[in-house]
Amino acid sequence: MHNLTIIATLAGALAVALVFGWITRRAGLSTLVGYMLAGIVVGPYTPGFVADAELASQMSEIGVILLMFGVGLHFHPGELLQVRRIAIPGAVAQSVVATLAGWAVARLCGWSSGGALVFGMALAVASTVVLMRMLVERDRLGTHAGHVAVGWLIVEDLFTVIALVVLPALAAEDSTPFRLAGDLALAFGKAGLFAALVWLLGTKLVGRGLERIARAQAGELFTLAVFVVALGVALIAAEVFHVSVALGAFLAGLAIGQSRIGPRAADDMSGFRDVFSALFFVSVGMLFNPRVIIEAPVLAIAALVVVLVVKPLVALGIVHMLKGSARTGRLVAVGLAQIGEFSFILAALGRQEGMLPDQGFDVLVLAAIVSIGINPLLFRWEAGWEARRSRAVDTTEDDDAPGAARDDAGVAAPSSALLPAGASAPHPATIEGDAVLLVGLGALGRRVAQRCADLGVPLGVVGEDSDALEPLRRRGLRAVLGDPLHAGVLDAAGIAKARLFVVADGTLDAKMALCLHARRLNPRLAIVVAAHSDAERAWLAEFGGTHVCDAIDELGEAMLRTMRAAL
Repeated sequence: MHNLTIIATLAGALAVALVFGWITRRAGLSTLVGYMLAGIVVGPYTPGFVADAELASQMSEIGVILLMFGVGLHFHPGELLQVRRIAIPGAVAQSVVATLAGWAVARLCGWSSGGALVFGMALAVASTVVLMRMLVERDRLGTHAGHVAVGWLIVEDLFTVIALVVLPALAAEDSTPFRLAGDLALAFGKAGLFAALVWLLGTKLVGRGLERIARAQAGELFTLAVFVVALGVALIAAEVFHVSVALGAFLAGLAIGQSRIGPRAADDMSGFRDVFSALFFVSVGMLFNPRVIIEAPVLAIAALVVVLVVKPLVALGIVHMLKGSARTGRLVAVGLAQIGEFSFILAALGRQEGMLPDQGFDVLVLAAIVSIGINPLLFRWEAGWEARRSRAVDTTEDDDAPGAARDDAGVAAPSSALLPAGASAPHPATIEGDAVLLVGLGALGRRVAQRCADLGVPLGVVGEDSDALEPLRRRGLRAVLGDPLHAGVLDAAGIAKARLFVVADGTLDAKMALCLHARRLNPRLAIVVAAHSDAERAWLAEFGGTHVCDAIDELGEAMLRTMRAAL
């Protein structure tokens, strides 16, 4: 008889995750809450179907690898530098304060210093998945406050990466200060050597190899290659350099993400990441023992106070001290009032090294379920507060208005949109990101892109033909390789910051799909699209084109001008 344990575990756990994810989504909560509740249901501490915890744990390691690989793919130093004045010192200070608060709580409960440190660090790190989802759903990702919040979490992600290196050294038994210093130096040395090799080979060898596969139009081979890179580098990190698989996956994603095929790799991995991330949170829920509510109520309440009260208040105070706006402070504070995937990655490593007790993991799961469940309510409160404040007073604090942007000194960028109706274009130096995003690199698209390069218009170009993109990249335009209809490609190209979306070439159905896709990603976007007949003009106007150019009519006008000049 066949051994169907793996299939039963996957089918059962994911089916329950689907049901609970749907329920929590309909209730206005994060699906991550549903996944963890599903894990509790199929775990050993509740009656009914019990999934194989060992198999689920091993499968969830793939979720950890793909999560960290995705973080590396989406890490862009430029985004952090734009908000560095607030995000970097703010995230460092808030992480230190929250870690110390968690450490103090655990020490008062009689834990060792090492276990208390892991507990504090896990409470200090917020969930990138939860924050990004909240910002996108509430159309705040493209605002200055959204940029600060994302930059803040990027620093926290780097904090997690450093912790993955430090914790194994701190876990050594009978460690003296001199030995600890040596262990830390060795750990950072191995991590540094591994990072250098991954960067060198990833950008010079692996990146070029993936690009060749992409050029061959072998979609399934490209997806397979990216998957192999993510798992393979993580395995080498653990087996050869003795660092965590999470760190290896992050470095692999970082190397691939800075290459030209980074956006496409992120898009191809999104489906795998979603499935295995769900399994990761299910496995977290399976480890939760509900008895912790009875056995350690004081510790559980204290952990929730750190996450829901201490972290937001500290973040709010830090933003105020750094002269950030009140609106930015509120959004950052609300966004950080939760913990998620990185907390469990740190906690799992702490348990593996014998530092974090089982009770600590249970408390972290409880804190995550409660805080992630409450987070949408906090965002609604913040939005209601802002709406009431806007009605009550004519405020001059407009840094988060749709389409507005500020630099890290708080100076507002010009708000005039770049539109084709004769309006003058802002100088490129005053624009944060690309004001115009163009897709479609046929004859018309290439001509438009070249003219924009000549005029100095800040233009980003998205296309699937690397040969067509390369000349534009040499002209100084930012070019992204990938299918603009695939989820994540336009996000990577910066559509949230764009003011104008141009669809130059393509079939009618493709242009209609692009207009709808772009409108969903950025409802404030002006869309310019080329039509080749009256029928196309009508369809494109109905499907979201705000400025439809009749190519035949424009060609007729050009021919008439030429005829007049020849007479």
